[in-house]
Amino acid sequence: MSKLRAVVVVAAMVGCSLLVGPVPASAGPGISEHPQPPTQPAGSVPSELQQWIDATIPAPSFAPAPSPPTRALPAELAALWQAVRSAPSGDPIFDEWPSGLDALAPGDIVEWRDVTATSALLVTEPISRAVLLKFRTTDASGRPSFGTATLIIPAAAWTGPGEQPVLVSALPINSLGLNCTTSYAMAHGLRNNLFGDDLFPPTTAWALSRGYAVLIPDHEGPWMAYAEPNVAGHVVLDTIRAVRNLFPAEFEGSRFAVGGYSGGAIASYAAAMLLDEYAPELGGVMVGAAMGGLVTDYRMVAQRFDGSSESGILLAVALAMGREYPEILEHMNHLAQWVASSPIKDTCGDSNGPLGVVGIPIEVAADIADPLDSDVADAVFARTDLTNRKSGVPLYIYHAATDFWIPFENGYNLYRDQCARGVPAVHRTEPGEHIIALFTGFPGEIDWLDGRLRGEPAPNECGTGS
Repeated sequence: MSKLRAVVVVAAMVGCSLLVGPVPASAGPGISEHPQPPTQPAGSVPSELQQWIDATIPAPSFAPAPSPPTRALPAELAALWQAVRSAPSGDPIFDEWPSGLDALAPGDIVEWRDVTATSALLVTEPISRAVLLKFRTTDASGRPSFGTATLIIPAAAWTGPGEQPVLVSALPINSLGLNCTTSYAMAHGLRNNLFGDDLFPPTTAWALSRGYAVLIPDHEGPWMAYAEPNVAGHVVLDTIRAVRNLFPAEFEGSRFAVGGYSGGAIASYAAAMLLDEYAPELGGVMVGAAMGGLVTDYRMVAQRFDGSSESGILLAVALAMGREYPEILEHMNHLAQWVASSPIKDTCGDSNGPLGVVGIPIEVAADIADPLDSDVADAVFARTDLTNRKSGVPLYIYHAATDFWIPFENGYNLYRDQCARGVPAVHRTEPGEHIIALFTGFPGEIDWLDGRLRGEPAPNECGTGS
């Protein structure tokens, strides 16, 4: 990258961070005004560009702050972690860390609230009740955490056989801010979250019209760890556990099927891949998972996004991952610390994409050369790779033929591998690109989910092509 382009990119990012929000608080006791850079991984030193950035831009100062509830961090890293996490939403059910999580089992209810009055205004089908759930779950490193979700029950009574089926709709939250989650919108009305991904296509309305209950998990977890699959899969599975725990008479015998696209597909996919090891008692309860526009190879997608028009999404995901894996934050340079601690950390949905329109390479945000090929990146890519597992449920996978964001191989390779492992699976190639496939793939997805929720045997097209 030329020095001129670097100047333009740095100026744009610094200007953005300074214009959209206040300067972080002055350093307090125990926080250096000019902290020394963390120890570099073996064989890695900053590039000339990275050295120039840190020599040109002063380090921000952050007030002392506690470590995350789940782990102890060095003082400076704890202060940085607190500075780049999402600001509180203002609602304690989303903001407050529950006491006594260690004593709870995954899926145990922490608290719940009736949100029928606000949710009914956002759903185009009549409903009888909507309930906001808070429950115990597990973070990406196996530590106790909490999750939230909303259960919506249609107004019409279920008249089919057995107990009312439940569609678990993993919407593409794709956000950094706590008040961007679907459950926040369901509890407080439309604000930053436009809720468009649930209206177009009309996933919830379709399910409610069929008499199914709908369960919408906030699958990014309490730290808004956008695209982290372990967090997402755990939240989805514990959401199912939570509903069965809170309403055993209504849903203990229900079938649950999970569907999601793009960012939501990560959650659906992760729940299927983690089912047998994390929630084996849900075998036979969760009856299928559908996913479109799916990322399975994080390294492939990161390298494709790096320095391209999708670089804003890569940088947002890197920040979100850093909330779950603080070792990433250790290698933010001064520029990245300024930007990540600005109100950008609370952006919602697809507003992250335009941040990278000028094609920002991730090198501009790091203090180690070749950050995507570093020891830190290798460790995170390994933790987020779920492809060595066998799905616990039948799969429906679809992907755009000319997806310029997520390579087609992500979904197709998953299909071939899971077929080889004996999983009943269907694959569909949709015309067009990523956004078009969201709509062209919707009819096939809901038809397949409908069959699973009605208790029909899952079709298996392995070996027949797609």
